[in-house]
Amino acid sequence: MASAMDVDGPAAAAAAGPSGSARSGGYMLPWVEKYRPTKIADIVGNVEAVSRLQVIAEEGNMPNIILSGPPGTGKTTSILCLAHELLGPNFREAVLELNASDDRGIDVVRNKIKMFAQQKVTLPPGRQKVIILDEADSMTSGAQQALRRTMEIYSSTTRFALACNQSSKIIEPIQSRCAIVRYNKLSEKELLQRLLAVCQMEKVAYTPEGLEAVVFTADGDMRQALNNVQATSNGFGLVDPEHVFRVCDQPHPVLVGAMVKHCTEAHIDEAYEGMKALCDMGYSASDVITTLFRVVKNHPMNEYLKLEYIKQIGFCHMRIGDGVNSRLQLSGLLADLCKLTLRAAA
Repeated sequence: MASAMDVDGPAAAAAAGPSGSARSGGYMLPWVEKYRPTKIADIVGNVEAVSRLQVIAEEGNMPNIILSGPPGTGKTTSILCLAHELLGPNFREAVLELNASDDRGIDVVRNKIKMFAQQKVTLPPGRQKVIILDEADSMTSGAQQALRRTMEIYSSTTRFALACNQSSKIIEPIQSRCAIVRYNKLSEKELLQRLLAVCQMEKVAYTPEGLEAVVFTADGDMRQALNNVQATSNGFGLVDPEHVFRVCDQPHPVLVGAMVKHCTEAHIDEAYEGMKALCDMGYSASDVITTLFRVVKNHPMNEYLKLEYIKQIGFCHMRIGDGVNSRLQLSGLLADLCKLTLRAAA
């Protein structure tokens, strides 16, 4: 399990108060930073991807890599841990980290990245400098083209590590020069284990149902899960389902589940009343459809009917994403779901 330190490790530990809470510059660290893993072995989930990085760390021969996957699954943390294990005390002078908050145009590649690649740094034999580009899929096409040439010229002294949500947005020439490691959403079990450990270390009051609600709202995103637990604990002092859904401001899955149950019984009026109640609470069509999809995935029902439901929800979600997000779309969806139920029963 990860150490209760941020990436700088010992500095945060030394600044920890009597309660063990790490401080930085006089303010409390967010739990997502305080409990960020500092070793590859401590990273939660994506066992196969992490094991590949562990081999690279042990052998010391790091290729250019692209880490691709949903947010909050540990891509940036994995790169930082790998760089720490490869470079040790040389980490600060041998690593350049740029993220989406920096200007990511062609000038940055020509100046900042190229200048860093040209710098001479004394490193152990077989080790290279590391340039970390977070949210690399937001780089402009021109910047990516310039980066391609830089990767070739300085390949003997510098390695590139790119983290992105969609590897398809990285141009093909860069993809062909990199080993691609794909990350998936974390499982509910993995999220729950980590949350239990953090709650124990922070002495958080919680109910089992409360942590289940956090896992539901996070949807495989560890960063979101830790932020939701911290916000609920700080705001209410107790992590239970009611407080979690108030903090996260998502439609309660019990209410959405009741709506789905009415659809599986072809009770259109009752299903519409449930949907109307959610809209009257101030939830947008996008909020309702997102929760509806996740509730239907876990709803006990005929498998064929479930797949047909998911198909219709997908079409509706697409229309809402295109901007047609009126209540009429949700009403039409409920009617389609009830029709599917009657058709399956016929």
